[in-house]
Amino acid sequence: MTILNPVKTMLTLSLGLCLFQTAIAAEKPNVLFIVCDDLNTHVSTSGYPHISTPAFDHLAAEGMTFRRAYCQYPVCGPSRASFLYSLYPQSTGVLDNSSDIRQTRPGTVSLPQRFKESGYWTGAVGKVFHNTKVEPTEVAWHRMERFENDEMPMVTPVRKKFETEHGPITEGKSRRLWREFYPTIAKQTKGQKPGWGPTGLTDEQHKDGKNARQIADWLKNKAHGDQPFFMACGIQKPHIPFLAPDKYFDMYPPAELKFTPASLEFWKHAPEIARTKRYERYDFEFGVRNDPLRREYMQAYHACVSFIDTQIGLVFDALHKSGHWDDTIVVLTSDHGYLLGEKFMWGKVMLFETCDRVPMVIRVPGQTKAGSTSEGLVELIDLYPTLTELCAIKSPAELQGRSLVPMLQDAQHPGKKVAYTVVVRGDDLGKAIRTDQWHYTLWPEGSEELYDLHADPHEDTNLAVSQKNAHTIKSMRKLLKQTESVAMSRHR
Repeated sequence: MTILNPVKTMLTLSLGLCLFQTAIAAEKPNVLFIVCDDLNTHVSTSGYPHISTPAFDHLAAEGMTFRRAYCQYPVCGPSRASFLYSLYPQSTGVLDNSSDIRQTRPGTVSLPQRFKESGYWTGAVGKVFHNTKVEPTEVAWHRMERFENDEMPMVTPVRKKFETEHGPITEGKSRRLWREFYPTIAKQTKGQKPGWGPTGLTDEQHKDGKNARQIADWLKNKAHGDQPFFMACGIQKPHIPFLAPDKYFDMYPPAELKFTPASLEFWKHAPEIARTKRYERYDFEFGVRNDPLRREYMQAYHACVSFIDTQIGLVFDALHKSGHWDDTIVVLTSDHGYLLGEKFMWGKVMLFETCDRVPMVIRVPGQTKAGSTSEGLVELIDLYPTLTELCAIKSPAELQGRSLVPMLQDAQHPGKKVAYTVVVRGDDLGKAIRTDQWHYTLWPEGSEELYDLHADPHEDTNLAVSQKNAHTIKSMRKLLKQTESVAMSRHR
């Protein structure tokens, strides 16, 4: 009779378990999820030739570009809650930047939480969830870092003088006074009023430079250990204030910027409720052309895009150097688009194409055809079920997105029949659907918009005002009702 040594047996079992876990980890692909903030389709992969975005190009050359990807709500908080939980906004209950899904829908499992529960090491930098108040912290992440820009050189002497007169800006009354005074120093310090301009800082001194270098450090030093990793890089530009290092402003002389002057003709047949008054924050008067100011903002936005593209390139370099380029799924997208003077409109919170369509590039080693492009309709809520399927992770049953895996494997595979986006107006929602050809919007007070995206991609002519399109309007109304029913199907 053989007598087993219990200590030796336990060590053997423990070693066996470790080897088993290591083997499982080796089979699981890693994930790098990059989400930009307020980035519209002014990137080369979306067909925009006026900004240099080589990092986007690099990923697109080896992955698949989705030309018709749409957010579900064109504002940061609701959009991120939607795609990080794969639920339409009516189902998340998050329809503004202050709501927290943990209160509106307790127990809902986010994308990174699902990966963490499934044995992945999860790490995040920058703005992934909207802010720290709604961040699920240790439930979702092993590591989470948020950074701030270093102080701009132009601010330093002003601050020192202020502190001589009032005391440290971090304490008591001086802190409040400094917060009130800071926006008056220069156009760069105006914050979300908005501020814009070159900062005098290096890439490394900006929060997005720090974000990229933190991801690179985690990859270099193998922060994930022997576990597969899910790393999320929240790129915080080109969100206002439009700040970037000086060299990126030098790339875009204002006089050379290309744009079509906005026309008031559009507003003769578009409902007033379709627009917002955010242009006032940018010091524009509705209907009054101010090309010099528009060029300044566009230069700043372009500079921010080239700046973040460079930081994203650093992350890709780190992925290559760490040996993980060929075992890591990479997703690069934005939370929503942004209007830059088109239709006399600025910012977000609108249902126009420029506000709702986002850049999206995905590379899946061994599956995506290099340089492929899909014209199929997809939604940001589709990312969650796509990544769980690719990584053999069971998705929560409540997800409303649809996996993009068939499209990633075959660029000709059809997308969705409809892409759905909503935005609050008063106590109700404006609701938009896109099909292959049409964009239809229904507003709370009953006004409608209809655009033929094939013949009129810039949405200059609202066809809903013409009886000639009554049949199309009727069919789009029906389709919207069906889509809304799906969007509400997991509403609590």
